[in-house]
Parts: sequence; structure tokens; C-alpha cells
Amino acid sequence: MQKICIYGVGAIGGLLAARIALSGQPVTGIARGAQLDAIRRNGLTLLADGKSHHAAIECVERPADAGPQDIVFITLKSHMLPAIAADIVALLGPDTVVVTATNGIPWWYFSGLDIDAPVPLDSVDPGGALWRNIGPERAIGAVVFPAARVVEPGVIEHIFGDSLVVGEPDGHSSSRIRALSVILEEAGFVAPIHENIRAELWTKLIANAAYNPVSILTGGTIGDLLDDPGTSAVLKKLMDECTAVASALGVGATMGPGVVLERTRVFAAHKTSMLQDLEAGRSVELDPIVGAVHEMAGRIGVDTPALDFVVALAGQRARLAGCY
Repeated sequence: MQKICIYGVGAIGGLLAARIALSGQPVTGIARGAQLDAIRRNGLTLLADGKSHHAAIECVERPADAGPQDIVFITLKSHMLPAIAADIVALLGPDTVVVTATNGIPWWYFSGLDIDAPVPLDSVDPGGALWRNIGPERAIGAVVFPAARVVEPGVIEHIFGDSLVVGEPDGHSSSRIRALSVILEEAGFVAPIHENIRAELWTKLIANAAYNPVSILTGGTIGDLLDDPGTSAVLKKLMDECTAVASALGVGATMGPGVVLERTRVFAAHKTSMLQDLEAGRSVELDPIVGAVHEMAGRIGVDTPALDFVVALAGQRARLAGCY
């Protein structure tokens, strides 16, 4: 049995916590507010496949109350991570594995690459606090494809998807990555080990870096953006530029922009998570998703004229809404 902590028991964190606990592994969640109170009182309820499943997990507010873990899943919004860099140290033992299950470019991105002195991205890890406090040697990459939502405090609904791709930053097949994949598979996820996890990261990022900022500028659903020739062309241009940045970094995404646009049509009725956050008055993940690509492009000298405009406009839109 492994000691497993889910740092951020929201929608995806709640889905992970419930499924892993239901598979028989001990799980400790870190949450706050109404979510913390509800889980402490009633446990965690997962609504999936037309059924209600009750998962008993321990839930605490402070990492120090959980203590060192074998595996830590970080499932907070990615722009919230720098603020918890010091707190997470309390969860770390000598061999603790840290799985960053978030959107955007992860803080460990340059780990495992042939770079003499990797410099963390200011848009992701300002000042390198995550790099120093967690340590890149602990990191395992993850790309999360399921969708879930918090119905009410303590109740998570699984909407669709079971794929959660994992991989070592340096691409090798380690005993810890194999063990992690087994834990996730036993919890009902499809958890393949990818030898080039950055390719999977970029495939999801190419879509997110286009749809998310354009959605908060227009207020449209994914279908609205696809059906309008003007915004569809903007999406394609943004995806092309993101693909160029990835290629310049030596990474080929697993799908090209044309395929990404076509495949995302199945989500036509949905609003992006960034638009939902903006409309709810919550802070948005602009920096790790869009700002990180923009910062990388500047570092390596790739021109991104469409991204330049969208970063400026989306940033101002979010600032004026009090969400950035």
C-alpha cells in the first residue's frame, strides 16, 4: 500500500481521490472551506456511470497535518502552485514522487533535458520556488484528459474520459512510473506510460492555448468559436504558432492543429474552463497556459504575432474582470 495525497480536492482532484480510495489505497486529501468540511463530515461522493459511489478519505487543510507521502498528486489550478511551494515540503519524504496533474507547461519542464543550467519560466515558477522546494528529481509528468465537476461540496461528478497519460521527464521506464501506472489503472483510469511525455503535454496545450484566451475575449462556447470563420482562423493561427514553438524545442505534438480543431468539435456545447472561471470571478490560468508558450517563444526566438496580440488582450480582459 502507498501513502497517497491529493493536493487540491476539486473536480479532477476529487475524481482521483475517490477512484484511488475506492480501489483500496489509503488517500489523504488537502482541501479547504466548504469542500474540506463536507468531506470530513460525509466522505467523498463520486457520481459516475449513473451510480453514486462513497469514498472514505482523510482530509486535512494543511500539508503538515498529512505528513510525508509516497505519492503526491498536485491538482490545483497551475497558477496557484507557486504559492504552495513552501507548504508542500511537509509532504516530502526521501523517495516521494510528485505528479503535477495540471494544465499548461509544468514547472519541471526543463528537467531531464540536455540543458546545462535550466532556468525556470517566470510565467510558471517565478523565482524557481517549485524547482527548489520540490526538486525536479521527484517529478513525474501527467496529462489529464477526463472532465469532472464539483456538484456541491463533497460531491464530484465524472463527466467523461478516463485517460491519464504519465511519463518520466527523461523518458525512461522506471520502477516508480510503472508502479504509478498500475495504481491509476487499478483505480479505473487508462494510464499509459509515454516515453515522450512532453509530446502529450503539447498536444493538449496547443488546444488550451488557443481556445482558452479566445473564449474569454469573446464569451463564446467552443462551438461558437469553431463555427465563426474569423475566430476559427484565429484558433488555427494560434495553434500553428504553438506548434512552431514546440517544434523549435524539439517536440512534435501527437496531433496537428487541423486534427485538434476537428476533434474538439465534440465539445461544441461547452465553455472553456478559463471562461467559466472568468464568469465566476475566479482567477484564471493565463500564465501557465498562454504566457508560458509566449515566454518560451521569446527565449528561443520564434515569432508568434497572433499569440502576442492574444496574450495582451486576454491579460487585459482578465485584469479588468479582477481575475488576473
